[in-house]
Amino acid sequence: MSRGWRTKLFLWIAAAGLAGAACASAQTNLRLETREAIEKHLKSFSTKNDAREGLIRKWLGEAGCKDANLSEQKFDRKLPPNVICILPGETREVIVVGAHTDHVDVGDGVVDNWTGAVLLPALLYSLSAHPRHHTFVFVGFSAEEKGLVGSEYYVEHLTREQRARIEGMVNFDSLGMGPTEVWASHADKVLLDALDAVALTSRLPVSVMDVGKQSSADSESFANYQIRRITLHSVTPRTMAILHSEEDRMSAIRMKDYLDSYQLAATYLVYLDDRLKAGNPPH
Repeated sequence: MSRGWRTKLFLWIAAAGLAGAACASAQTNLRLETREAIEKHLKSFSTKNDAREGLIRKWLGEAGCKDANLSEQKFDRKLPPNVICILPGETREVIVVGAHTDHVDVGDGVVDNWTGAVLLPALLYSLSAHPRHHTFVFVGFSAEEKGLVGSEYYVEHLTREQRARIEGMVNFDSLGMGPTEVWASHADKVLLDALDAVALTSRLPVSVMDVGKQSSADSESFANYQIRRITLHSVTPRTMAILHSEEDRMSAIRMKDYLDSYQLAATYLVYLDDRLKAGNPPH
């Protein structure tokens, strides 16, 4: 996650206004990767950005992304490409699931943002076990730390028709230092309400951590085109100093919190797939 931001912690009181039964059904039928598999991927980080992209591409393939649906998007010969996996649904309406694969030169970049990148193959594994209304597009964005370069390139090079079919973009950045947080002030209300419902039903913790004007994340590249977006993270005033420092190492990860974030994210995406086809107003 790009640094230089100020944080405020708010208490998020969930409003029970959505269909809890659908959330409960999604959670009950959810297929999750094992703790051992998740932890192995986290510990297999590289400090080289091109190797990080290669590992995520490899694991997306192992999680079931077929060759025809797995690709790289090159945009700068000096930078690793974006890695893209398409998980087809019954329609061409799209939910984009993203996380950046790169990190800064200080520390190991496990928190920021290997934690988000490792979720992509894990979530693909979970989502592929369910019939899907939407087509899910998983994207490992390159060069986020250089100014959202990879995500901006990705959105800019979609056609107008392709952008119009994106119902929402869910971004993961810097997870596992504590319970899940959401950047609510930079999230669409429909996506926030859906997260609210899932958190209530699953009883998995999530609270609001809004960040200041100097902050940024790959979700903002989609907001520039009026596409619904939301970013989940785990940064608080207490843990913010870990980012872009020598403290950004595997030892900063609290596995229970990270696994809770994974389960919440997987349940959320399954629920969102159903929620966004149920007649919500278009963006």
